Amino acid sequence: MRKIEAQMLQAIANKQDWKCDNTEVVVTYFAHADRMIDRATVYLHGSPIAQVSPNTVTVCDCGYQTATTKSRINTILRELCGGGVYQRNHKWYGYSSTETEWLIEPNSSYCFVRG
Repeated sequence: MRKIEAQMLQAIANKQDWKCDNTEVVVTYFAHADRMIDRATVYLHGSPIAQVSPNTVTVCDCGYQTATTKSRINTILRELCGGGVYQRNHKWYGYSSTETEWLIEPNSSYCFVRG
């Protein structure tokens, strides 16, 4: 794992805003019913590639299916969800411990269950 990705995961775990080079974590809090919920949004070059909430992680390549985007997304998914993204024949595929692989269309969002 890259140093910047380890720092990114630490910021998510600590629920702290963080920025280094092209990667940023912004934590927001909002009220839902009778409790506060936190959400960490991970940005790469200003594009939101992941939203981490207490129960889910939603990822999107924002139209940039690059090696760096895939690496940041995979770091989050492997650590928090036991899933990930891989590339075959110039196309991205997602996988998780509970589902078979699926094609990831460019600029589409996918929700993974934390666990």
